[in-house]
Order: sequence, then structure tokens, then C-alpha cells
Amino acid sequence: MTIESEKKKRMLSYRWAIFAVLALAYFFVYFHRTTGGAISDTLQDFFGVGTASVALLASAYLYAYTLMQIPSGILTDKFGPRKAATIFIFLIAAGSILSAASAAADNFTLMIVGKFIIGIGAAVVYIPIMKVLAVWYRKNEFASMSGILLLVGNVGGIAAATPMVLLMDGLGIQNTYIFLAVVTVVIAGLCWLIVRNHPSEMELPGIEDIVSEETGEPVTESTSAKMGTVEALKMTFASGRNFWPLAIWFFFMYGTIMLWQASQAGSFYKSVYGFSAGDAGIMVTMVGVGMVCGCPIAGRLSDRYFHSRKKVILIGTLVYTCLWGVIWATAGKGHMDGIAIQGVINFLFGFFGGFFVVAYAQIKELYPIAMAGTSTAALNLFPFAGGAILITIAGFMISDKTLAEFQNVWLMAFLMMVAACVCAFLSVEKGSDEKIWPLPEEED
Repeated sequence: MTIESEKKKRMLSYRWAIFAVLALAYFFVYFHRTTGGAISDTLQDFFGVGTASVALLASAYLYAYTLMQIPSGILTDKFGPRKAATIFIFLIAAGSILSAASAAADNFTLMIVGKFIIGIGAAVVYIPIMKVLAVWYRKNEFASMSGILLLVGNVGGIAAATPMVLLMDGLGIQNTYIFLAVVTVVIAGLCWLIVRNHPSEMELPGIEDIVSEETGEPVTESTSAKMGTVEALKMTFASGRNFWPLAIWFFFMYGTIMLWQASQAGSFYKSVYGFSAGDAGIMVTMVGVGMVCGCPIAGRLSDRYFHSRKKVILIGTLVYTCLWGVIWATAGKGHMDGIAIQGVINFLFGFFGGFFVVAYAQIKELYPIAMAGTSTAALNLFPFAGGAILITIAGFMISDKTLAEFQNVWLMAFLMMVAACVCAFLSVEKGSDEKIWPLPEEED
């Protein structure tokens, strides 16, 4: 079958409009996820609460995000990315309104509820994007596009540090969250107007047909195929080494990133090194800057140079683990209290930590596209469970903000990452044109 050149051109260009809108939504997903690291002291002072309470606020988002991962995959596979993402982006706006109301009422519990609702809404943004990438982009573009997406997300993480502090100083807590709610509603509207689940909805050729024409190889799997929810979940969780080592690795890898970036880094620099709030915010920002660089580079290395997901993950994990060792071993040392050297450490922390993005390509290639949402969501349970649990644990371990308390938490993170290195080594990788699971045969 010969594809009309105009339709092919339109399909390959329109997908960028879809990606742009969803990436903008993901900017704010990451923004809300990481705000706690820079504004924790501001919230403590305003509401008169302690470290454990602010840690609970940060983990509320992550608990909600974690709980919604499987439903997110099911909703995405059943209703499509357009409807699922639009509805839940509106929910992010609702959570922002509640957060604003908490400031007006001086009610920290309401702030936690708002953060939890934001987490529920944000959970059903990333998985729809992964489904869009699986349906609208070539297999050898997936990791690179995931890297670009995480670049955008981490710009949101950067905005959640020093820019968020400045915004909150200028507008106050209440008006800041009202502003965020208005922007989020606009993005939800754009999502409904622009995003489409499949090229066929616009009478355009599917990416599998375009690839078939380009390579001369027959279509082996349709991007419009469907699969039952129970079967997809069973195929994912019962797949042994194909799933579990990568899932456990992700629990430790992303959990420790969130522990640092979204919770304790800012407090550590102010309490141990005596940094100002602005300088501590810069340190958190440097993690985001590192990820902005590291995520797309990792995707590119995976797609174009190593032609391997596992090798890139191993490189990133090993260096990232070493950086945790440095943070633990040098905490509080006088020769390490310079902003420059700490900035470099935080940049490298974010850069190699950002190599986690390749895991989504690795897991996607082990399962049919029909269950791309469910399999990705199943994996995505673990990084956010890791973040929620580790942040909560750290909140109880760090009560007086002493050097010894921080060192104990950093040692815990380092040992977890040593275990993560083993898990990364044990994980399974398949080539982009191989599948562990065949699609179920349709009954007549």
C-alpha cells in the first residue's frame, strides 16, 4: 500500500502539536512534584508546622501518584490519552484551588488534601504521553522523545525551585496557587482541542504503516490493537525478570532522587552548610538543570549510539550511586561548603539520575503496544512509591536537622543505590523488534 505523501507529512507534523501540549502539561506535573524542596521552610513558617508535616505534604503527592498508576494505565488504554489526560489535568487545577484555599484558611490539612488531589490528577498525564509516543512515533524515536519530555519536565522542576520561591514571595501562597490553577485550566482545554488518540481519527496513516513503507517490512503489530485489562495486568506482573528487577531498581533510583530534590536538599544546605534560602534553592535548581541535560542525552545515547537500554541505565546508575557516596562521605566537611563545588555535585546528580528515562523504552519493548499504558503504569508504580516512602522515612529520621541525622539518611540512600545497581544488572533487555509476549489471538 502506497501512502499519500501529504497525509504522511501531515501525520508526522501533527504529532508534534500533540506532543507540545502534553509536554506543557508535564511541565506542571513535575513542577508540583518538586516544589517541596525549595519552599519547605516557607510553608513551615506560614503554617507553623514541623519537618515531618512538610515531608507528609511532599509525600502526599507521591502517594496519590503511586495509587493512580494502575488506574492511569487502564484508563489510558480503555478511553485513550485525549480523554484521560484532559479530565485529570482539570483535577490538577482543582487541587491547586484547594491549596490556595488552605492558605486563606490557614489550614495545613487542607493543603495536604490539595496536594493529594494534584497528585491524582498529575498521575494521569505521563502514561497518556507514553501511549501517544508508542502510537505516533517510531520505535527508534521512543527513548529520544522520552528524554525530550523529561527535559521539559525538569525545566518544570527548575521552575519549582528558585522561581517558585520568588513567585511565592511576590504573590503569596494563595495567589500563587490561584495563578497555577488558571494556567492549568487553559492547558486542559488545549489538550481536548488538539490531542488525538490515533492518526486514524484524522484519517491519517498509522506510524506502523509509515515504517512498513519506509523499510519494506510487513506490519507485525497494529498501534490500534486492544487488550483486556486483566490480561494486560497478568502479563505484566507475572513476567518475572522481564519486570521485577527493573521495577525494584526504579523504586530505589527515583525514590532517592525525590528524597533529595523534592524533600531534603534545601533543608540540608541551610542547616548543615549555612546556605541562604536563595543559595539552597540554587542547589535544588542545579539538580533540575542536570536532568534537563541528562534525560535527552540518555535517550539519544540509547537510540542512536549504544542501541541498548540496559547499558545506558547501568552507566547512569553506577555514577549516580557514586555521587550518593560522595554526598554521604563529605557531608558537613569544611572543604565541601562552597557553592561552586556543591553546584557541580548537584548538576552531576541530576545529569546521571536522569538516565532513568531509558527504563520506559526498555519496558515498552517487552510488551505489545496494546498494553503500553498498562505495562508502563505498572512500572511507574515503583519510582513514586519509592519517593513517597523514602520521603516519609526521612521526615521521621530528620527531626532536629543535625549533621548526624542527615548523614544517616544519606547512608540509607547510598546502600539502596548499591542494591539498585545489582537490580539494573539483572534486568532484561530486548531489541526493538522483538517481543516477549505475543498479542492474544482474536476469537471468531
